[in-house]
Amino acid sequence: MTSLILPAALILALIVLSVRILPEYERGVVFFLGRFQAVKGPGLVLVVPGFQKMIRVDLRIITLDVPSQDVISQDNVTVRVNAVLYFRVVDPEKAIIRVEDYFSATSQLSQTTLRSVLGKHDLDEMLSERDKLNDDIQEIIDAQTEDWGIKVANVEIKHVDLDESMIRAIARQAEAERERRAKVIHAEGEQQASEKLLAAANVMSENPAALQLRYLQTMSDMAQKNASTVVLPFPFDLMEAFKGMIKK
Repeated sequence: MTSLILPAALILALIVLSVRILPEYERGVVFFLGRFQAVKGPGLVLVVPGFQKMIRVDLRIITLDVPSQDVISQDNVTVRVNAVLYFRVVDPEKAIIRVEDYFSATSQLSQTTLRSVLGKHDLDEMLSERDKLNDDIQEIIDAQTEDWGIKVANVEIKHVDLDESMIRAIARQAEAERERRAKVIHAEGEQQASEKLLAAANVMSENPAALQLRYLQTMSDMAQKNASTVVLPFPFDLMEAFKGMIKK
């Protein structure tokens, strides 16, 4: 009886050790005597101990924080930039066989690519064109990780940190730009006002009655105010009469 129980226990233990259960988001890369055999899962997978080896691979999107990198922009400004990378494994076989550690390799590649891409742009472009830079970085990383069975879903630059002196310089530049725009707007307003006044003067010079109406309107406006001094305009037609008398 004992001779039957021992083999049965060994067989049961072997079955228990051979059983693997993979969830929906995992796949198992199975090797038989060191050679790639198949990608299995999800669900119940049997792996023969001693002959087969299975490596689990997560197919969900992985969030990778890219550490802060010192970047020298094209206009020789030193900044510290960090980013976040979203990627997932689309080919478990390549991810296990063609690269030793796909997570570490993707992290190192993202750091070097971040420095390389941002170093080709000015500081203003880093601050104002992040969407374009994100797309450029994603395209480069995705092209290089394709051979590893990795698909880069998205890249986002999180922070572009400047030192205090550069922040003050940018603030002074922004203030000078605001002053310049204010002066331009004021000059444009003065020009438009002078053009309107010139047009009004031309109309009044062609129609003396309009000038007289304007005098009367001005006197009416002054009369409605509580002013101790009232200035009356001298009529132009009376001045013309005096000129005629002087000539005679």
